[in-house]
Amino acid sequence: MSSTVPATAAVVVVGAGPAGLTAAIALADAGAEVVLLDRLAAGANTSRAAVVHARTLEVLDGFGIASTLHDLGLEVPRFVLHDGVHRLATVGFSGLPTPFPYTLMVGQETTEAVLLDRLEKAGGAVLRPYEVTAVVPDADGVTVEYAGEAGASGSIRAQYVIGADGMHSRVREAAGIGFTGATYPESFVLADVRMDWPAPREEVSLHLSPEGVTVVAPLPDPEHDRFRIVATVSEAPEHPTLAQVQALLDARCPGATVREVLWSSRFRVHHRVADHYRAGRILLAGDAAHVHSPAGGQGMNTGIQDAALLGSLLARVLGGESDALLDEYEQIRRPVALGVVAFTDRMTRMATLRPRPARTVRNAAIRLATRIPAVRTALAYRLAELANR
Repeated sequence: MSSTVPATAAVVVVGAGPAGLTAAIALADAGAEVVLLDRLAAGANTSRAAVVHARTLEVLDGFGIASTLHDLGLEVPRFVLHDGVHRLATVGFSGLPTPFPYTLMVGQETTEAVLLDRLEKAGGAVLRPYEVTAVVPDADGVTVEYAGEAGASGSIRAQYVIGADGMHSRVREAAGIGFTGATYPESFVLADVRMDWPAPREEVSLHLSPEGVTVVAPLPDPEHDRFRIVATVSEAPEHPTLAQVQALLDARCPGATVREVLWSSRFRVHHRVADHYRAGRILLAGDAAHVHSPAGGQGMNTGIQDAALLGSLLARVLGGESDALLDEYEQIRRPVALGVVAFTDRMTRMATLRPRPARTVRNAAIRLATRIPAVRTALAYRLAELANR
């Protein structure tokens, strides 16, 4: 595909994150004329979303790239929940009914690179940097207006548009679709570090404390000392320093020695779901359709699964099936997002309890419930998103 935006296309996908790339792959595989526009000059170059769950690997296996991603990632077969130095529960994935009975830790920049390579093999490409400035639907199609480098502007005419352009989606706003929800009061620290960590690299550690929740997860690295840290704090610094990350770990999960901060950031977390996933010829996927707590690492996974289904349904419509088929997308995927938002919200609120009596009751309930094998299996099944098949 040329780096110049064509005048027409069957489908324009706005946003080249994991969801946008996945939708474009599904369409390109079906022979649809798809144009993928992204406002960034380059794709993700930081790890950001680093968890790929079993159901997502099953979806990616349908595109023939699960094994490629696996070889670049790190298998983690269990999540372990702690309160301070006390282990509360272990949730293992090894017994799940899937070819991928584990969580795969791999940086988002790697996931996007694998998806982009797959798109290019299908004959597609990402056109950058193009900022979408307007999306104007009518009875026969959608006009997408854009601005490129050096003030260049233009428009492209499409039969359908997929908005995969994130939480602040311009496509969603143009479609007049509400984004119902709220924002958590806490901010989050996100950091990739090199450190000495006492827990095995075969587990993701979730630490509860009065100060907030802290997640420590291993990242693929030949030196075996690279980790992802996610933590709630009242007010996070814009770019947490080594000293700040070390102090946070010392207070909540002692035993770590941070030697280098590779990348750090702060963010605030919303829990919102689009009121609809479709407005005529405009459809939403990924963070444009739903955002939620990072608890459990569900966000990118849900978006990739959205996009794979949407791309396949849209390809069938372009192939001659009824446009009404697209209504199935919202019917299938919006309840999934509502369930993910509710699940991660419960996890976040449970994890950030501060009063000691409430924490004591919580810990006792967790220990008691997770002694039951069926409960542990159900939790693993939910985290792995296998219920979304």
